[in-house]
This record gives sequence, C-alpha cells and structure tokens, in this order.
Amino acid sequence: MSDDPSLEHSYTATEEDTGLRLDMFLAKHIEDASRSLLKQVIKDQHVKINDQVAKRPSRKVQLDDVVEIELPPPPTSHLVPEYIPLEVLFEDEHVLIINKNAGLVVHPAPGHYTGTLVQAVLHHCPTFERPSGDLSGYGTDPMRPGIVHRLDRYTSGVMVVAKTQIAFNSLSKQAREHTFDRHYLALVRDEFTEDSGVVNATIGRSLSQRGKMSVTSVKGREAITHFEVQERYGIASLIKLRLETGRTHQIRVHMRFAGRPILGDPLYGVIDFSKWDIDVPLRTAFKGLEGQALHAEMLGIEHPISGERMHFTAEPPKDFIHARDLLRARK
Repeated sequence: MSDDPSLEHSYTATEEDTGLRLDMFLAKHIEDASRSLLKQVIKDQHVKINDQVAKRPSRKVQLDDVVEIELPPPPTSHLVPEYIPLEVLFEDEHVLIINKNAGLVVHPAPGHYTGTLVQAVLHHCPTFERPSGDLSGYGTDPMRPGIVHRLDRYTSGVMVVAKTQIAFNSLSKQAREHTFDRHYLALVRDEFTEDSGVVNATIGRSLSQRGKMSVTSVKGREAITHFEVQERYGIASLIKLRLETGRTHQIRVHMRFAGRPILGDPLYGVIDFSKWDIDVPLRTAFKGLEGQALHAEMLGIEHPISGERMHFTAEPPKDFIHARDLLRARK
C-alpha cells in the first residue's frame, strides 16, 4: 500500500505515450505530482531523455524513450493546518470518516506539499494527536499522521483517518490483516461475459516503468479482487468490486489485466474516446471524468474502542453519475 519513497524515477515510453509532451508524460506516470512542479523540474534540467538533459516541457516523447527524473526533496517545514472543506460521514474523538473528493491528494507528495487531506484534518481536528507508527508499507512517516490506508488522488469515496494513537494502532492492524470491508464502483470498458468473478494475480512494481504497478511474478505480492457486474451498456459496464487485499493501484491494475480497464484512468485505463461510436454528450461526459471512474462506495471497520462493526457509504461524484446515466440512456 505504499508509494515508492525514492525521488529518482525512470520510465520507458510505450506506444500509448508516443507524441505526448514531456510534462504530460511525466504527469501521467507520477500521478501525485503537479504539472507545474514537473515543468519547473524540466526547466531546472533535472530530467533526462536517453541520458541527454531535456530542457523543454513541450518536447515530444517517442516510443522506447527512457525518461529519468530527479524530484526535489520535500520542504523541511512542519505540516501546517489548512482550511479545506471535508464531507464528514462520521466523527468521534478517535476516528474521522470522510467522503474524499476526486483530485484531493491524501498526504504530502512531490508537488503537493500543501492542500492535502492531511492538512485538512489538522485544521478540522484541533485535538488531533498526529498518530503514527510502523504501519506495514508506510513505516513511521511524520508527513502521514493518522493515515492507515489511502485512496489514489483521483479515486473518490469513503476513507477513515485515525485521530488518536490508540485508534491508529487498531486501524493499522486491521489494514495489515485485511479486515476492512471495502466495496468500490467502477465504469469499465466493454462487458464481462460472466456476472461475477475473481481476479487473483500478484502485483508488484513495473520493471520498465517504476511509477506504475503491474501483474508480475517478480517480487509480486498476493492481490485478490472480487467483481460483480451491476449494469451492462455494450461499450462499457458498471461493476462493483470488493478488495480482499490492498495493494497499490490494485483495482486499476487488475481491471487492465482482465481486459476491462477503467474509464478515465490516465495510467492504466482509457482516456482517448475519439474513435468510440458514441454521441457528443457521452464523449463529452467521458472526457469530463476527473480521473478514473472509480469510487470507494463502502468502508467497514471495527471501531478501535467499542469494537462495534461499523459500515459507511457514499454516492459517487457527479461526473461519475452523469457518465453512468448517459450510458443507461444510450442502452
């Protein structure tokens, strides 16, 4: 469930990347980094293409180009609370349950050292203990207080944040032991022939593109995703997914592996709808998706103090619902 802590990355351009601007190519592969930061890093000559320094963000990437980037280290200043509106589903003195907006970065990362969920929580919770610990996959990280699991930047939905150390210890144990109940909704390309099934395929770091995950047997970790078809639209489907494990980008990688990539996913899915046989409103809706059409619909946890089993749900965001409704109307 961790991100690569290294600030040096190397990516190899594929056919899908050919012709992309260099800054857009890097933004595609380093999803938590802002494009403005990447432009500046290029201008500061910290990016190489095939061992040659690249100076222009607009330079086009070609097939098999090897792009290397060295990102700046995080600032040394401590985390500062920021007023960022949160949709709170439940809160007591130990836990905070929110419906995270698509586009909100969970914790500070290159290019996003402010404006994250962590800063929002610091402002929202004056008595926040900034709990942390040796959470498997994270380690002790003062930049991620209270974070026991995460959603990708453009994945919306239900998240839990620990407000106290005792809550952090309990919730991180639940995360490690995969006892969270987690259900997601996604819009994917085409249709599954079966009504339900399981994708059981190990996931590890891509050997060719360090910022991506892939199904691999090389240092891969067990990853199991259950899916159930909710609606079929011919060109796409609405599916419900349940995570049995929690690997980085697990659903996105597994859906690509299954041949049903998620709509709007710039890293593993479908973002080019120009050749689809669809009307203008639907094409506009697909292009208007804020990242991948993936929403954490339900989260179930055991309350760290009472031991009560609690479940929380949230509706998908408006762009997701709009695309789904147009698909329904088309069918």
